Amino acid sequence: MTDQQPPAPIVKTEGLHEIAKDLHVIPDNGVPLVPNIGIIGGKNAVLVVDTGMGPVNAARVLESVEDIAAGRKIYLTTTHFHPEHSYGAATFAPQATILMNKSQVDDIKNKAQGYLEFFRTFGDSVAKELDGVEFVPANIIYDSEYSLDLGGRLVTMHATGQAHTLGDQVIRVPDAKAVFCGDLVEESQFSIFPWFPPEDADVSGTRWIKVMEGLLRAGDELVIPGHGHVSNQSLLSEVLDYLNFLKLEVWSRNDSGMSEQQIISEVSAKAKSLHPKWVGEEWIEKGIQCFCSEYPEKNKKNG
Repeated sequence: MTDQQPPAPIVKTEGLHEIAKDLHVIPDNGVPLVPNIGIIGGKNAVLVVDTGMGPVNAARVLESVEDIAAGRKIYLTTTHFHPEHSYGAATFAPQATILMNKSQVDDIKNKAQGYLEFFRTFGDSVAKELDGVEFVPANIIYDSEYSLDLGGRLVTMHATGQAHTLGDQVIRVPDAKAVFCGDLVEESQFSIFPWFPPEDADVSGTRWIKVMEGLLRAGDELVIPGHGHVSNQSLLSEVLDYLNFLKLEVWSRNDSGMSEQQIISEVSAKAKSLHPKWVGEEWIEKGIQCFCSEYPEKNKKNG
């Protein structure tokens, strides 16, 4: 993270709009630490994707969800455990059935409290939104895939395995050819690598590439990223190209025996020149460090 304090991570529900029939998004409005939030409707129920950071944001989201649901049953799922995506789940718990994959449940058990304390150091405006955060158990826990019938609309949840986190999942709406990707995909932003060893080194660039290849093969046409504008399949290709760029540039320099610091310097400069309008430059170095850790020859020697 940068030293500069980000703006208050407030979800602006007035931006809610319909991107397909009974498929709504509350956009992030370009505010850091605010996710895109989905509301997927069927005849009998609605599924909410992500909560916003903390109970106040979640209460604001829940109010909009209840308006859209209009008496339909409410479900909640979260793309991964990070604070802006899932730390409002307790606010939903009295009204909603919560679904998570097992790896995400484990992430919450093992890391959620640590991330709560970590994010509280990001400035007063962020710490304020984290006041009163509680962690609640999921009502339904699945291993790799779960299908949810909302009434005339089937939604599928897919645990991707290790990538951005251990517990990432994507949520597909097949009739709309739509997919909610969480932080596996960002629009106009460098991929977020939460590389914080020794506390958290579970992000995997090589696994992330395989996940992105799978997302492209699935053929979804409406792509909702964790942050940034709703897009299409070209965004999946763009993210995959960037991850492959990092791997190639880092590993080729590893091959030549270059120091990690020199690799960071050279590859960061090249990444910025290729994507001068992207935000989140602080994540380039984290991505480079992650790929350095996954360099095959290094792992052979350590093995």
